Amino acid sequence: MSRVYENELRTLRDRLLLMGSLVEEMIGKAMQALATRDTALARSTMKMDRRINRLEVEIDDLCMRILAMRQPVASDLRFVTKALKIVTDLERIGDLGVNICDRVAELNEEPPLPATFDLVSLADEATLVVREALDALVERDVDGAMELLGRDEAIDEHYSEIWKRLLELMTSDPTTIYRATRVQSIAKYLERIGDHAMNIAETVVFLVTGKDIRHRNRRYETGAPPPNDGAEVKSG
Repeated sequence: MSRVYENELRTLRDRLLLMGSLVEEMIGKAMQALATRDTALARSTMKMDRRINRLEVEIDDLCMRILAMRQPVASDLRFVTKALKIVTDLERIGDLGVNICDRVAELNEEPPLPATFDLVSLADEATLVVREALDALVERDVDGAMELLGRDEAIDEHYSEIWKRLLELMTSDPTTIYRATRVQSIAKYLERIGDHAMNIAETVVFLVTGKDIRHRNRRYETGAPPPNDGAEVKSG
């Protein structure tokens, strides 16, 4: 029985990692479709969401079976219950990947904008924090998870810079508004992917330490001084 239980926990971890690798691949292909103006690639990439959704259902079922039949305790209980939260974040990343592909297909119907606005770099940042959050989960690496939380602000600032440049472009050339708003949507989706990665990192901290750090000031938790006005930073 112990061996079967251990195999179930290992399967749960492996399914989470597979789901994570699929959402990484999905975002990478979506950005490739944008860079190469390949609408067919964008459309085929959207179909990956079906597999991601199936994995979500499989993982949910496995978690429920473990909870009902094995009655896990302590760290195992935290892992199984938080896996239900992690799988939701990963599924939402997949949904954001679909949204990116939709915007890419729309942009490919129009003349290209005069600048790329560094979306590829933002996408690299977002997918990297997803990968590192999952690595921290596997390694139960609290320090790595806390370091990730400190990078949330940089991703937010990168998005804000892209939005500022898009506003300048739309102001100077109103004919770009349709295309610029779609680029802005892609940038926002990428920023939201980063937020979901932060949720996973917060989950890692709870799994290892039992400390719930959600909805706290991430800059404070990672060692940076809190804002002077005492306002909390919104958790992703």
